[in-house]
Amino acid sequence: MTKVIGLTGGIGSGKTTIANYFAEMGVPVYIADDGARAVMQLDHVVKEIKNVFGESVFEKDVLNRAKLAEIVFNDKEKLAKLNAIVHPAVKKDFEVWLLRHKNYEYIIYEAAILFESGRYKECDYIITVTAPEEVRIERVLKRDNTTPAQVLSRMQMQWKDEDRISRSNFVINNVNLKIAKEEVVKILKILDIKQNQS
Repeated sequence: MTKVIGLTGGIGSGKTTIANYFAEMGVPVYIADDGARAVMQLDHVVKEIKNVFGESVFEKDVLNRAKLAEIVFNDKEKLAKLNAIVHPAVKKDFEVWLLRHKNYEYIIYEAAILFESGRYKECDYIITVTAPEEVRIERVLKRDNTTPAQVLSRMQMQWKDEDRISRSNFVINNVNLKIAKEEVVKILKILDIKQNQS
């Protein structure tokens, strides 16, 4: 039975970098955000988004993700409504993907809101990626066309690191990339030992 390893962390923690390290080591990785992007183009999902958020978040029938993000990241109620549309579709997409990777011992399920969405309950192990707040803000500013205030606002919508850590099996402090990569190797060794014991 393939073990599902949840990989999570706050915005700017560098969880995608860590996911890429696992991929380099031959572990299949499902990126929930990519899954969400794909399902948000499906007809029934588009229809539901239009029903809840109106036509204004679409341009020539193409979803304007930035516009939608601006709406939901400032309103918990609207974010919950969007999640109620997208999460079930992502869950189905992941289940199909998992069937294609059923011959692997482990797969990584990478999601920013692993705990908030309740998907952590379906994981065999959980890894939280952390980094100091100022490092995270700097990373997001370099990556996205945004402001420090907007990054902080998004951080406040997510769980705090200590809450994630208390529910995780492993923690990777992702500041020094070389050390972070060594942590990935260590975790895989521990998982191999656990797999052999079971």
